[in-house]
Amino acid sequence: MFRVIDGGITVPEGFKATGKHIGIKKVKKDLALLTSSVPAKAAGAYTTSLVKAAHILWDKEITDRGGLVKGLVCVSGNANACTGKRGVQDNADMAECFAGCIGAKKDEILTAATGIIGLDMPMDLIKAGIKGAYGNLSNKREEAKNAAAGIITTDTFLKEMAVQLNVAGKTVKIGAMCKGSGMIHPNMATVLSFITTDINISHSLLKKALIYSVKETYNMISVDGATSTNDMAVIMANGLADNEEINEENEFYEEFCDALYFINEKFAQDIVHDGEGAGKFIQVNVKGAKSDADARLLAKSIVTNNLVKTAMYGEDANWGRVIAAMGASGGYFDPSRVNMSFVSEKGSVLLMAGGEPVHFDENKAADVLSERDITVDIELGDGIHSAKSWGCDLGHEYVRINGEYRSRT
Repeated sequence: MFRVIDGGITVPEGFKATGKHIGIKKVKKDLALLTSSVPAKAAGAYTTSLVKAAHILWDKEITDRGGLVKGLVCVSGNANACTGKRGVQDNADMAECFAGCIGAKKDEILTAATGIIGLDMPMDLIKAGIKGAYGNLSNKREEAKNAAAGIITTDTFLKEMAVQLNVAGKTVKIGAMCKGSGMIHPNMATVLSFITTDINISHSLLKKALIYSVKETYNMISVDGATSTNDMAVIMANGLADNEEINEENEFYEEFCDALYFINEKFAQDIVHDGEGAGKFIQVNVKGAKSDADARLLAKSIVTNNLVKTAMYGEDANWGRVIAAMGASGGYFDPSRVNMSFVSEKGSVLLMAGGEPVHFDENKAADVLSERDITVDIELGDGIHSAKSWGCDLGHEYVRINGEYRSRT
């Protein structure tokens, strides 16, 4: 079993980080650096958008071929997306600059960026910033926080955590930080998720564990139905825990998968809680589906539906919007079997039973929906499969934030 421990990205052996304000953004930190003292295996999951930022193409090439990495550099405030050949070159120059600082090759450096699309990178600022910041690289708690602060945009709080587990008598640690608040939609959301671990594991199983956890976490959230050009989740494993290499799907692999899933589920929920302008956190539980694919489609259809979101914003128990969203999802279910309830700390209200409406107390329903955290429970009775998804409401504040995004960044 794993346990949560204090710390962030620098908790595993051999990892150092830092973050700094270098002038891309007006005030907040806008640079994060991360290193491993020894070359680390790396795996990644990336946006499915046809429009990909320069760093996505760079990192995907490295992780797909199983390249070892020694560091990562991330800038915030500029997405370096839709910037053409110059953006590709700027990304390579950013990697080369950091590589030179830490004595690595440029293709041993992962890159990342987040912010406004279509702006040229201020490379003079970035190169000077990297050279001025890398001397602060440390495994100290404060520098992990600085790194987490360096990757955010409209986030209102830092998202970082660490866990510890035992692998064949060796202590293994996983540290992580992520960002995400708006432009959040499945496959993937506007997420930058960086994970470090000192576990010794094969590249193929490292990738498999990451892809599984991303599928069940980041790909099951939605804030606004907008998919970014910059999404990525990457994990670096340097093997310094000195456990015997995990190269088969044994009990230790399963424990590692559980810990990784826990981290990414927590981050996925944090992102939705921090959704731009969000006042409600919505969890959807779909049970009794005919297949896993059906369960996932149905669960995601509910949290991505704007009519459901606005009903939650208005604290209106308009369950018809939920069943309509399910019907349009492409997932199979028998409407005549559906049971549906809304649940919060104020109680539970049954809305449908056996596919038929249940007369309920509107005042009680409004009271249930007055809470910030709302659960939509769906029982289908079609099979044994289930899925969870997470989303938020949609209201005036989201429009305000995004109506002035470029002027605020």
